[in-house]
Amino acid sequence: MKVQNYINGNYQNPISNQWLNNYCPANGEIYGQTPNSSKEDVEAAFQVAKTAFQKWSKTTLEERSKILIKIAELIEINLDKLAEAESEDNGKPLSLAKSVDIPRAASNFRFFGHAITQFSSESHESSGQNAINYTLRQPIGVVGCISPWNLPLYLFTWKIAPAIAAGNCVVAKPSEVTPITAYLLGDICTKAGLPKGVLNIIHGKGSTTGQAIVEHPDIKAISFTGGSKTGAQIAKIAAPLFKKLSLELGGKNPNIIFADCDYHAMLETTLRSSFSNQGQICLSGSRIFIEEALYNRFKTDFVKKTKALKVGHPRETNTVIGALVSKPHLEKVLSNIEIGKKEGTVLCGGNKITVKNYENGYYLEPTIIEISTNDCKINQEEIFGPVVTLMPFKNENEALELANNVTYGLSATLWTNNLKRTMRITHQLKAGMVWVNTWMHRDLRTPFGGVKASGIGREGGFEALRFFTESKNVCIKY
Repeated sequence: MKVQNYINGNYQNPISNQWLNNYCPANGEIYGQTPNSSKEDVEAAFQVAKTAFQKWSKTTLEERSKILIKIAELIEINLDKLAEAESEDNGKPLSLAKSVDIPRAASNFRFFGHAITQFSSESHESSGQNAINYTLRQPIGVVGCISPWNLPLYLFTWKIAPAIAAGNCVVAKPSEVTPITAYLLGDICTKAGLPKGVLNIIHGKGSTTGQAIVEHPDIKAISFTGGSKTGAQIAKIAAPLFKKLSLELGGKNPNIIFADCDYHAMLETTLRSSFSNQGQICLSGSRIFIEEALYNRFKTDFVKKTKALKVGHPRETNTVIGALVSKPHLEKVLSNIEIGKKEGTVLCGGNKITVKNYENGYYLEPTIIEISTNDCKINQEEIFGPVVTLMPFKNENEALELANNVTYGLSATLWTNNLKRTMRITHQLKAGMVWVNTWMHRDLRTPFGGVKASGIGREGGFEALRFFTESKNVCIKY
């Protein structure tokens, strides 16, 4: 497959005719090419988006809502095609793409299609002064959306849907590692009746295409999901240009387990929060802290269940863990495991796997490492793979200290049936999101984002619509 840029409702090759190879994680083979677009491509996309904004920003909420909901319906109609493309492109099990990734992409468009009709402004009457203030929420103009490779269509649509719902036009860059479903989305948007130029999808590397979007002086807002180092670089470029920024960055999330938890529910959910999508989720509970009284039982059962997980080709129905996204990423995760072997004890996994008939695929055993200190490198730096650590704690205060002693603050998971403890700990955890006795239970109305090195700003619900609009106060004296 040869991916093309989607500009002004049409597919076209990059102006420079520069291309990148696209590799299939399941077998390590090249199966397509994607553009490595230049500043000229970004400028072309910006110009048509700027023109389209003049009409799109003035469309009725009902018209925008209707188009977004139609996009959602077409994604659902094309579920199988999109899921197969996502699985081949990313390496995740096909079953996961069908049950989570593609349905969630449809939900993103449907949610914001409805949310924009309920998004209201405020008014304030100044009693005794014969004046009233009201606030307008107006679209920004042309905005940039840059999404990662781990949940390709899921997170791509998470940014695009609120941006266009709010009346903006978009220059968007999906990850060059997983470009296929974003490429296919262009045709869906055309069929749904999205006007030309409202959404423009430009493919390429972050260092070329992404940087051109961030540097563009007239792209007024950037929504980015990715690594914290890249986020810091974007902020450095964007700040002097006075751009609005939403940065959803890395995580090193604690999973805190107390002995009074619902044990079997905790064990099954922890298995999922550790290794779902090959551990390539920013919300993965990669640091597992267990109360001493439960530690040995949990360690025995967790290792046993982890060893039973089927690693295999993404299209096999019994595959639980597919291939990692790329060869360089596999090598990065393996290098972190080598560090972990020096800092702790590998209880299971840690090795590259060869899958029959797919010997060049990027497969890795799910890995558990037992550690004795939270200060070690594997507990402080994001690995972003099927690798978790185990460590016991003595009491509530120690659990909180361990959980918070990291540069990240995206999410946390707490397992306990003690209500008072729940209230104390959730108030003190330094994280943007906390799950209690569950994980990845998402309501699209709620704010999503982290603290510390995990980012700035919030996505989701009305928070996203606020980000993609500017407020203007009007005061009228009567």
